[in-house]
Amino acid sequence: MTPPDVLVIGGGIIGRVAAIELATAGATVTIVDAGTNAGSHANAGSLHVQMQSRFIRLFPEQAPNVEAALPLYKQAASVWADLEARIGDCELTRQGGLMLAEGEAQMAFLEDKARREERRGLDVTLLDRAALDRIAPWIGAQIVGAELCRDEGKLNPLLAGRRLEAECRRLGITVVTDSVQALERAGGGMVAHGRRSRYAAQEVVIAAAWGSGVIVRDFGVDIPTRAEPLHMNITEPCAYQIAHLVQHAERPITFKQFKSGQIVIGGGWPARDNGPDAVPSVRADSLLGNVALAARLVPAVGRLRLIRTWAGMNTTADGGSILGRLAREPRVTMAVPGDAGYTLGPLIGQMAASIVLGQAPPADPAPYAPDRFAAATA
Repeated sequence: MTPPDVLVIGGGIIGRVAAIELATAGATVTIVDAGTNAGSHANAGSLHVQMQSRFIRLFPEQAPNVEAALPLYKQAASVWADLEARIGDCELTRQGGLMLAEGEAQMAFLEDKARREERRGLDVTLLDRAALDRIAPWIGAQIVGAELCRDEGKLNPLLAGRRLEAECRRLGITVVTDSVQALERAGGGMVAHGRRSRYAAQEVVIAAAWGSGVIVRDFGVDIPTRAEPLHMNITEPCAYQIAHLVQHAERPITFKQFKSGQIVIGGGWPARDNGPDAVPSVRADSLLGNVALAARLVPAVGRLRLIRTWAGMNTTADGGSILGRLAREPRVTMAVPGDAGYTLGPLIGQMAASIVLGQAPPADPAPYAPDRFAAATA
């Protein structure tokens, strides 16, 4: 079968990986990306596998979907290692993730969470303070224990982005900056209407994150993708010692250290939403609260200077990924990740490309079919 001409809407991690897979198979691929508010380009580089306490607290109704998909997260973290081997060094490390507890109630929460994660195949262990000191002596004195998820990791997203851009250029993938406003059938293919131009193709992959639902609303689905503006910081370099991805059992925080020595601090603190066509802006309360909590958990952080702070868009829907062809328009394939979309990105991109090419995907897409949202418009 001759590979089709494919339009990929969205140039983040999913869109670029899907385009690379399609082009490698011989397809002619064009990426159309709005160029603003792309979550991948503002990402902090965490490879999340265990359930994030932040998500469980903020979106309890969505947590069952995330829990059911934990094997997908574990597989996705491994796919990142394969992708790095293919495109070049991204400073990927997978020495595990720590979720810290400051009291017995938080340890009890971690114990329950770890049992649930083990049933889904994750490699997790509970650590008391003595065990934690052996692998993370930089932790604050008030921490009583932690959960270690050995499947987690971290990478440098700036490096990853540059590597993916170079691979797209090498494969001759066309990348256009435009904002797609609508999609329609045209003969035997599809046409996307952007603000600047029109784009025709035989097949379309929708990888536009929080903007995906609006693009396909005329095709019998009501996909509730929405933007969640979040805050991040990065410090000056210091001696490299934090090998793990670090989170907290109750408070919103993630931090990790790049090989350069810089520490990235984030974890779900809100930013100010300036609308779909503008980059979100930093809130002073999030900046101060985020870094104060980091310094409480890792005292050495309090002696470092911040060199940059920024905001980016996360995507939420129902906690599960949205992947597969639309029932009413099978020439359109959805490729939207669940929570921790950067972690899932390469795997979701590969799965979307496999669907377009008529190949067996690397994981079963059936649980993530977009038609679960069809009832709202029936």
